[in-house]
Amino acid sequence: MDKILDLKKIVIEKLDSNKALDIVSIDLSNKSSIADYMIIASGTSSRHIQALSEQVLEEFKNNGIKNCKIEGSESSEWKLIDGIDLIVHIFNPEKRKFYEIEKIWSELIPKEKVII
Repeated sequence: MDKILDLKKIVIEKLDSNKALDIVSIDLSNKSSIADYMIIASGTSSRHIQALSEQVLEEFKNNGIKNCKIEGSESSEWKLIDGIDLIVHIFNPEKRKFYEIEKIWSELIPKEKVII
């Protein structure tokens, strides 16, 4: 787990140093099995979003994540970089507001569903 925390810090610093906006980290470890953490950030243009996603992908590869990839490569409005235990979403501000991923994943998700 320490390795993933270190990688999360590296990715956040990379996004911040490259002027990503509104960077948010969400702990998913007790909410989902898809990943341990999710990072969400905004880019200022389609080129900025593309550059940020490529830089994050490079950081994943430099830190030994072999099967990482970018989803949404055809989109100019969002990218998802899948680093297995760390997922990074990069949106333009309008799409980010529309999807409200922070709100979805930040809310407490019950461990069990009650059927009445």
